[in-house]
Amino acid sequence: MTGPPLLPQDAEIVGRSLAEPELFALLYDRYAADIHRYVQRRLGAGAADDITAETFLIAFRTRSRYDTGRSHARPWLYGIAANLIGKQRRAEVRALRALARTGHDPVAESWSERADDRMTAQTAHAPLAGALAALSAGDRHVLLLVAWADLTYPEVAEALGIPVGTVRSRLNRARRKVRTALGADPAFTLDATEVV
Repeated sequence: MTGPPLLPQDAEIVGRSLAEPELFALLYDRYAADIHRYVQRRLGAGAADDITAETFLIAFRTRSRYDTGRSHARPWLYGIAANLIGKQRRAEVRALRALARTGHDPVAESWSERADDRMTAQTAHAPLAGALAALSAGDRHVLLLVAWADLTYPEVAEALGIPVGTVRSRLNRARRKVRTALGADPAFTLDATEVV
């Protein structure tokens, strides 16, 4: 009895796609939904399709520069998406400030099935959105790549092209600022699941 066929590692796909470009679609199939979800949480549904498509277009065009010593392309793709989101920073900050002001989050609203859940979520999201809007772009990128994309510290460092120590310090600073903005005890530990 044989098991399911082994799927090639990301680095192998990128390397082989230089001669067989159609293979790059395997990376799209693996990661597009995750990248789209992440961008949608950051910028809303309107920008998610475009940013996701542009992320993979840039990845495809620059695949010859991919370090095939890195077996997983996930951080690379999130790094490209983060750079594109950075270009949309004003739109993101505007959306976060609107959420902080009104408490209305259409993205979170679609996740909740009951009106009670939506009301609770909106009440909790408004102050958090204001706290996120107040963060620097670098701190916000690190916090949300950890919280929403589930990247490890080394993966965030790879995605953003910064040292792991910088990831740790930015994450610590971002968590401290968010805790303070939410009126939490400074000793309170902000879990990634709480940044929704």
